[in-house]
Amino acid sequence: MDNDTEEIHENFKFRFQNSPKIVWDRVLNIGGKTGWYYGTKLWKLRGFIDKIFGGTGYRKGKKSPDELQIGDQIDFWRIIYLDKESMKIGLEAEMKLPGKVQLFWSVGENFLLQKIHFDPKGKMGKAYWYLVRPFHYWIFWNMGKNVAQGS
Repeated sequence: MDNDTEEIHENFKFRFQNSPKIVWDRVLNIGGKTGWYYGTKLWKLRGFIDKIFGGTGYRKGKKSPDELQIGDQIDFWRIIYLDKESMKIGLEAEMKLPGKVQLFWSVGENFLLQKIHFDPKGKMGKAYWYLVRPFHYWIFWNMGKNVAQGS
């Protein structure tokens, strides 16, 4: 694989005291009226910026957590993977980016695994990711922590 298009992965693991079902329900409720458990105003700002550049923007809304299925939207994300029995879900960003971003959650017996995959488009995509990496790290880490710990 060409170094300019190498996928970038960020993985976070959060321990929790609640039952896995409670954490899974929080994952399924993310977005829409619930928000993103951390930085919802920043997600909305990102959506506004996306709209300016011709993207979908922050489409507030989604189906009921009980009705979610592959292909459904959650704000400016789309569900690309969903296995309710094994408590795993994957989302792909529909915003304008120099690459493709996917966000995955998996709930285990006492931990939440959150994975972010970024497949950059060339050097610009890679530069974008590394420029915003500290900000992304802060947002995604706090969001995952709050989902796991119920904050």
